[in-house]
Amino acid sequence: MTSEQLIYDQLAQHFGYSTFKPGQLAVIQSVLAGQETLAVLPTGTGKSLCYQLPAYILGHTTVIVSPLIALMQDQVAQLNYQGEKRAVAINSNLVPQQKHQLLTHLADYRFIFMAPETISQPEVIQALQRCQIDLFVVDEAHCISQWGIDFRPDYLVLATIKAQLQPTATLALTATANDRVRQDILNKLALKNAAQIMTSVDRPNIYLGVSQQPDEQAKNQFLANLVQKSQGPGIIYFSSRQKTMEIAAFLQQETDLKIAYYHAALSTQERYLIQQQFMQGQLDLICTTNAFGMGINKADIRYVIHYHLPQNIESYLQEIGRAGRDGQPAYALVLTTPQDLYLQQSLVSFGIPEPGLIRRYYQEPQLFKQSQGNEFELLRRYQQLGMTEEEVIKLLDNRQTEKQFSLQTMLDYLTLKGCRRQFIVNYFDQAPKTIEHSGTCCGEQDSTDFLAQLDLEQAINYKTTETVVLTGWTGILDQLF
Repeated sequence: MTSEQLIYDQLAQHFGYSTFKPGQLAVIQSVLAGQETLAVLPTGTGKSLCYQLPAYILGHTTVIVSPLIALMQDQVAQLNYQGEKRAVAINSNLVPQQKHQLLTHLADYRFIFMAPETISQPEVIQALQRCQIDLFVVDEAHCISQWGIDFRPDYLVLATIKAQLQPTATLALTATANDRVRQDILNKLALKNAAQIMTSVDRPNIYLGVSQQPDEQAKNQFLANLVQKSQGPGIIYFSSRQKTMEIAAFLQQETDLKIAYYHAALSTQERYLIQQQFMQGQLDLICTTNAFGMGINKADIRYVIHYHLPQNIESYLQEIGRAGRDGQPAYALVLTTPQDLYLQQSLVSFGIPEPGLIRRYYQEPQLFKQSQGNEFELLRRYQQLGMTEEEVIKLLDNRQTEKQFSLQTMLDYLTLKGCRRQFIVNYFDQAPKTIEHSGTCCGEQDSTDFLAQLDLEQAINYKTTETVVLTGWTGILDQLF
C-alpha cells in the first residue's frame, strides 16, 4: 500500500500543490492499490491528476484512451509544460514513418494517448504488449455510452483490448454519468468489481437559466444584448456548423466583442490558433459546435450559452461545466424557440441506419462497397467485429430509444417549474442533497436583468489583450454538424 505521505510528496514535487480537490485522493489511492476504478468527478475538478500522479509513483507506462485529437494534444502540451517529456499522442495526424518510429520505441514513454480507433489496430496492440502497463485509463468514459453504439463502435472493444494488455490497474474517468451510464461503462469495460468514487455534480457558482424566445430573430437580438452586457469570456454552443458562422458574424456586427467560430470542418491549424487565442484572453467569445471544449481548462469562463436545445442532459452538464472553474460567479443559459425541438428530433436519428438498410447490407454487402457516410461506416465496423444482423438491429433500436428518452429528459429540465439545480442533482448524484434555492440558483430570463444580480455585467473590470487577426475563415463549407 502506497503511503499517504508519499502521495502528498509527489503532489508537491510534480504539480506544486499541497492539497487535493474532493475525490482526487480517494481515486489515486484506489488506482495505486491496483483496483479497477470508475471515478465520476465534476468538470473542472482535476480528473487528469488522478492518473498523472499515480503514473509517477508506479514508474512505467500509462495508456490513456481519449476521444478527441485536440484533447490529446492539449494533455501532452500540459505535461510538456510541467516538464514531462515522456508523453506522446498517437493519432491519425501522424505520417506512417512517425507512427512506426513511435511504436518501435513505445516503452520509452510514460504517458501514451490514443483514440479507441487507434488502440484497436493490431500493430498498436502488439507494440503496447511489449510495454509494462501500470495503468489503463479511459478518459471521458461517458463517450462509451454516448458515442459507442451509433458513432464510434471501437469504444465497444476496449474491454477486449484491456484484457489483451493486462494492465495493473484500470481507471474510467468522467464528469457526467447517472446510474444508467455508470452501469453501461462498467459493463462495456468489463469492470466487474470496480470501486466507484463519485462527488456531487453540483456547481453552486453557476447560475442555470432558460430563456424562451418567440422566434429566431428575437433569440438573436436577445443574445446580442446578453453577450454585450456579460463579463467575458464565454462560449456559445450550436448544433449546426452553419449557425456558428452566421451568429459569429452577426455578433461581430452587433457588439464590440472579439469573436471567433469553431467547428470540426476547420483545418487543424485554424482550430489550434483559435483555441490558443481564447486560452490567452485574445478572444472574448467562441461560437462553436461540440467540437470545442472537451479538456479545455480555462478557469475564467464566465458564461456558457446554448443557442440550440442540447440533445441530452449529460452533454449539457459537461459543456456548462467549462464555466466558473475559478469558483467565481458564472451562468449557463439555454435559448429556446418553439421550432428548436424539430432540429433535435431530426438529430436523434441522424446517422443511425434503419432496420431495412441493415438487413439489405448484411444480405447483399457487395452493393454497398462504394457507399459513403456514417451509416455505412458503422455497419462495416460492426460486421468486422463479428456482430450479426439481428444483434446490430437490436443494439441500434435500443440506442434510438435511449436517445429519445435523453431528449425528453432535457425537455423536462427546460420546462421545469421547480429548481433546475435540484433536478440535476437528483438525476446524477447517488445520494442527492437538498438544494437551497435562491435568486442566484436558477430561473427564467426574459431580460438581461439577472446579470446584475449575479454581478456579471460589463461594469466588472474585465480586460483582454489585443487580438491577433484570424485569417482563412472564408470559404468554409456550409455543412450541418
